[in-house]
Amino acid sequence: MNTTAKLYSLKYKEVATYLFSLLFIAGNIALPQICHLLPSGGLMWLPIYFFTLIAAYKCGLSVGLLTAIASPLANSLLFGMPPAAALPVIMVKSVLLAVGAAYAARFSGKVSFWAIAAAVVAYQVVGTLIEWAIVADFFRALKDLRVGYPGLLVQVFLGYALLKTLAKL
Repeated sequence: MNTTAKLYSLKYKEVATYLFSLLFIAGNIALPQICHLLPSGGLMWLPIYFFTLIAAYKCGLSVGLLTAIASPLANSLLFGMPPAAALPVIMVKSVLLAVGAAYAARFSGKVSFWAIAAAVVAYQVVGTLIEWAIVADFFRALKDLRVGYPGLLVQVFLGYALLKTLAKL
């Protein structure tokens, strides 16, 4: 593994796992609140996924999964967004992103633009297929790709930039 990338694989028994998870969950609570100030901001920017990507890529699957599961639940309970009806699909996509990002980081061994892009593409492709199976409407299942492409680009480009910056710390 490239030691300059400083990628971690924290385990559930480590206190740091929960501290980092809380930090990333807080980010996944604050960022959607900012994005929801804009019309269709949540649908366009997909902010609930951003820190899940960072958490899983930087800290591993344990932190990624805790962030992926707790963030949508906390946002829904605290702010009603995402609505309860949307939670199953968002939870599935969040978990897929956490698994994909953690795997991509482990596979590449460094902060890699292409590994991050692959993780984002993978969770969207698989997540869209699962959403289609859940909602039985292919056009609706493509919403993240049709409306949320700016958020997907932010996940890849800004996610890469943030992870590269974090790797230097």
